[in-house]
Amino acid sequence: MTELTKAEKQPLGLGFDSPLFRSSLFHLNPFGLMRQFAEEMDRTLGAPANSGMWAPAVEVKESNGNLIVTAELPGLKKEEVKVTITGDQLCLEGERKEQKEEKKNGSYRSERSYGHFYRALPLPKGAKADQATARFTDGLLEITVPVPALDAAAQTVPIIDSPKAKV
Repeated sequence: MTELTKAEKQPLGLGFDSPLFRSSLFHLNPFGLMRQFAEEMDRTLGAPANSGMWAPAVEVKESNGNLIVTAELPGLKKEEVKVTITGDQLCLEGERKEQKEEKKNGSYRSERSYGHFYRALPLPKGAKADQATARFTDGLLEITVPVPALDAAAQTVPIIDSPKAKV
């Protein structure tokens, strides 16, 4: 009979000795805790920590009767980006592929990174998809879609007194 290694003796599951609980939970913000939890679940289930998905930074604003969407796509070329409007959604899709090779002092180093992105942004009612334009300059994609004027007047909502609760 063979002797079990320390790793084989460990019970499955997340105990307080697992990587998730090694740091103090009181010093993590909720987003850091969720990210760490997701990474641990991916590692436990065998999924790679970096699945190849990435989300570019996107800014959406309304100006002069146009919806303007700006996406930061550093390192991408115009041919690697696809912009479509389907129904009431503006869809941005693309893939970045980067390969670096370095040869010096008799050593060779190669790095590759790939990442696919897909963003679907809702368009307001009445958006004129047939008049949309897109411009790509130095890794910055700007899409302009004419939209109907939005009523910017604020409406006051009355606050009603409620009866006091009986104690």
